[in-house]
Amino acid sequence: MFVPKFIQKATFTTMNRKTYLLLTIVCLCTACGNKSHKAQAADIQTTHTDTISTFTLPSIPAMLTKPEARASYLIEHYWEHTNFADSNYIHHPDMVEQAWVNYIDLMRLVPYPTAKASLENTFNDKGKHKKCYLYLMELAEKYLYDPNSPMRNEELYIPVLESILATQVLDDMEKTRSKSHLEWVLKNRQGSTATDFTYTLASGVQGTLHALKAPYVLLYINNPGCHACHETLNELENSTLISQMVKDKQLCVLSLYPDEDLTEWKKYLNDFPREWINAYDAGQVLTMKKLYDLKAMPTLYLLGKNKVVLLKDTNVTQIIQFLSNL
Repeated sequence: MFVPKFIQKATFTTMNRKTYLLLTIVCLCTACGNKSHKAQAADIQTTHTDTISTFTLPSIPAMLTKPEARASYLIEHYWEHTNFADSNYIHHPDMVEQAWVNYIDLMRLVPYPTAKASLENTFNDKGKHKKCYLYLMELAEKYLYDPNSPMRNEELYIPVLESILATQVLDDMEKTRSKSHLEWVLKNRQGSTATDFTYTLASGVQGTLHALKAPYVLLYINNPGCHACHETLNELENSTLISQMVKDKQLCVLSLYPDEDLTEWKKYLNDFPREWINAYDAGQVLTMKKLYDLKAMPTLYLLGKNKVVLLKDTNVTQIIQFLSNL
C-alpha cells in the first residue's frame, strides 16, 4: 500500500498496522527461498538495471535463524540495492516512500544502537545525489518528527539530524531547519530532568513544577478549546488507573494553559477534575523562552523521581501502559 505524500492521521495509523504485518513476513521469509546462486545473481542484476521503479530487500544469510539477528541484518543492509546517486529516485515516491516507511517500522525490532548506526549510515553523504539526500531528509522529518505520525520517534530523529549537520552535501542555509529541530528534540529529552517553570492558579497563587511532591507528575499542556485537547481530557478522566493514582497521591496531574487569553481558559475551568492542578503560564514563558516544544496541542510529559522525563510528547495510551507496568 502506498502512503501519499501528504498524509492524514488516520492514514498513518492504517499504514502502520499493514506495514508491521508485511515486515513480520519479510523477516521470517526473506532468506528461506530455494533459488540457486545463479538465480539470485540474476535477481540482483535485474535490480541494478531497474532500481528506479522497484525496491529489493537484501537477502538475509540462511545461517541467521533468530528473528533478532535477521532483523538486525535487514536494517544494516536495507538500502544496499538502492543507488541514491541517481536523482530519478525522487520521481518515484510510490516506491521510495513506502520503502522508507517499512524501514522505520522495522526499527522497533532491533536494539537502539543498531537502528542509530543504520540511520547514520543512511544519512552519510557518500555517493548520494543532493536531491536524493534532501528527499530522505523530508521523509525523516515527516515520519520521525511530525506530531501526527504514530511512527514519530525523536530518539531516532536525533542521529539523522546530527548526520545532516555533519554532511558536506548541504550548505549552512540548507541545514538551518535541521539545526532548529535538533535544538528542540534535545530539550527535555527522555531521561533528562524536565525544565522547571512557574505556574499560576486562577486565584493568583503560584507554584513550580519541581516543587510538586508526588512520585509521578503528568504534565498536560493544552488549549481546552481544541478538539484534540477535549478528546485527551476525556481519555484522562475515564482512566481508572490515573484517577486512582491521583487519589492515592502517587500521581499529580498539572494541566497548564500556555496561551494569553485567560477569559477563554476560565470558560473551561469547570471541565477539569478538581483533583488536578489547573493553571496557566503567566507571561507565556514556556513559549517565549522556548522551554518546551509546543508544536502541537495537547502536549503530554510523564515525569518520575526528581522530575526525570519518562515519556516525552506522548499520548494517553502510552502513559497508561507505562503506569500499568509499575
